[in-house]
Amino acid sequence: MTEIFPLWNDINLEVSGPNENAPSIQPFLLEGTGPFSVIIVAAGGAYARRAEHEAYPVAKWLNSIGISSVVLNYRVAPYKHPIPLNDAKRAIRMVRSLAGDWNLDPNRVGILGFSAGGHLASSAGTHYDLGNPEAEDPVERYSSRPDLMILCYPVITMGEFAHEGSRTNLLGEYPDAELVELLSNEKQITGETPPAFLWHTADDASVPVENSLLFAAGLGRHRVPFDLHIFESGRHGLGLAEEHPEASEWTRLCEKWLRKQNF
Repeated sequence: MTEIFPLWNDINLEVSGPNENAPSIQPFLLEGTGPFSVIIVAAGGAYARRAEHEAYPVAKWLNSIGISSVVLNYRVAPYKHPIPLNDAKRAIRMVRSLAGDWNLDPNRVGILGFSAGGHLASSAGTHYDLGNPEAEDPVERYSSRPDLMILCYPVITMGEFAHEGSRTNLLGEYPDAELVELLSNEKQITGETPPAFLWHTADDASVPVENSLLFAAGLGRHRVPFDLHIFESGRHGLGLAEEHPEASEWTRLCEKWLRKQNF
């Protein structure tokens, strides 16, 4: 296991349960001539846990295609919005602040998420800020906008087609209508939203495929570049999908897209 870096010095990391090692990042850095592009990885788990198979194997896959990676240990239930998003934004800022030390390009910082981690990644891409140049904490001076998003069978909406477990864990049992609207990320896209790669299976029984379709449609309306792949069938939570005859193609397709994005 790689070294763990707390996101804030004044917050103690939890030592057990679904929030173990949170909030923190764990880098998987490439050696050699850089600076390298980097992608932050957010595992899924309905904002109740973080699925390990969607974290460390994915970080190592990114390394295998020449991209440094960082696993994000974000906080889940009982923590609610905005805490997970704050963790993701802080991770992006922190990676940029450490780019010189870690041989990274601060202008090529992406975020990748599965399922609820996909909601977190899409939240980072639609609820970012450009940093506070007056902040006492130097990390807070950096932008939290990712340069691209990779969204794998993502939770996107908190309205119709929402994944109820993710919505309840993030927003509570009876969320305010304005909060539901705010965290329905297909409604928060602008022309400044970063480009995205999305994939889903059409018969996903947990997170309806409409989540990816809604987000892609929103990107299209705002002329934001995106690459969308819908596979006919496959269970939710496939991760790298190495055993799936069709969905296993997503990594190859994603690598091609990343090259086009200069990652």
